[in-house]
Amino acid sequence: MTEDAKTGASFGSADPAEIAKFSALADTWWALEGPFKPLHKFNPVRIALLKERLARHFGRDATAERPFEGLTLLDIGCGGGLIAEPMTRLGFSVTGIDAAEKNVGTARAHAERMRLAIDYRAARPEDLGPEERFDAVLALEVVEHVPDRALFLKAAARPLKSGGFLGLATLNRTVKSLLMAKIGAEYVVRWLPAGTHDWREFVKPSELARDCRTAGFGEPEFVGLTYNPLKDSWRTSDDLAVNYMAFAAKP
Repeated sequence: MTEDAKTGASFGSADPAEIAKFSALADTWWALEGPFKPLHKFNPVRIALLKERLARHFGRDATAERPFEGLTLLDIGCGGGLIAEPMTRLGFSVTGIDAAEKNVGTARAHAERMRLAIDYRAARPEDLGPEERFDAVLALEVVEHVPDRALFLKAAARPLKSGGFLGLATLNRTVKSLLMAKIGAEYVVRWLPAGTHDWREFVKPSELARDCRTAGFGEPEFVGLTYNPLKDSWRTSDDLAVNYMAFAAKP
């Protein structure tokens, strides 16, 4: 467990500086033209990809209105609920956790307005009770913000049932991602507030695969998410150089 060098305080899989950063943005999660505009832009593509992979994993009909009825899902680093809400609409019983209490407040208030029953908590994965188990665990745009990726993935693995599904999304540490996801997104087109990401913390697929194996998961599958600036649209691809998702199972 990582400790604050000055105070010796233990903060587990969450980074206090990252919690403070995203707490300051908590009220803007659902603003389509706000700091999380990029997430709103590519959310439909990643939700469609998740739906397809989850249906394949659990043997469900992806064309059904609520294909995941009867299954449970843990959304780690849920933020304002941009993934928890659509997963709930697809039939999952969703628990959303976030280390930033302000994010949880925003997510809970929005879900109430949408009349969605989601169990939101200000918590880290290691805070969950030993009896809590989930069929699927998602951690999207999270692993590049944690102080110890291996520790985080082990904490994420514990509440996942045997045979369960893990879904991750992050950014690759490449020259292309430095130019596009860091310099371009934060300082040129200003899609994101400056300082949102630390490029040095971006994660190569080989590193993520290693940490997944160490945490007890099977070999992950990787799928790229690529932005087309001419069409202002996102699509799935084989290009993992910037944004990508990873899917793994717990044996």
